[in-house]
Amino acid sequence: MDVLLVHGFTQTGASWARVRAALPERYRALAPDLRGHGNAGDLEPVDLQAVIDDLVRIAETGRIALCGYSMGGRIALHAALAADFADRIERLVLIGASPGIADPRERAARRADDERLATEIERAWSIEAVARRWAQTPVLADQPPDVAALAHSDRLRNRPVGLARALRGLGTGALPSLWDRLGELTTPVALVVGERDAKFRAIADEMAQRITSAEVIVAAGAGHAVHLEAPEVVAAAIAR
Repeated sequence: MDVLLVHGFTQTGASWARVRAALPERYRALAPDLRGHGNAGDLEPVDLQAVIDDLVRIAETGRIALCGYSMGGRIALHAALAADFADRIERLVLIGASPGIADPRERAARRADDERLATEIERAWSIEAVARRWAQTPVLADQPPDVAALAHSDRLRNRPVGLARALRGLGTGALPSLWDRLGELTTPVALVVGERDAKFRAIADEMAQRITSAEVIVAAGAGHAVHLEAPEVVAAAIAR
């Protein structure tokens, strides 16, 4: 079976290397660079529909497992609810993911914040500066040194202008909330969170109350980026 792996903001498809190595041989892993990132950094437009269209094309035909991390998890959730993709997904695995911001005013404020940051990134920052700044995001700041180094080297595969486009088109403020649609999911859903990731553990618990087919999987000792810190937990969640 094919498993489609959707990376997070500032990452690339290469960030899934540890998960790919841990997957059973029966899986063929597809880990593309999303628009605005890596080799797809110059593709436009950078918006949700274009990215979902890319994922549909990459996955070709047949049933798949779909797995996404953080921003990629939010995109995977949108894809799982898309009319032209939903019936092909056999299992959905979301790592440190959220359905978005439910309150319209909060979402508008977040979009304004993302716009300010995107402008700052494209006008003044090198990719080294972007990588260092993003590593200090609260949910990422406590990563073990080897994981932080791996994440940093992956971020350097990007360009600031592409990341600015992705922040504008795919950021938390840009995408509509899916909280009210979670009950539509019928495929098995695994919500994978790190033990140290208190914010997203709470989000996962709330999501599980609305998704009848969901289970919450807590990776012992891990933080937000479970696919980097505990790839065997993610591989097991995909193969379960």
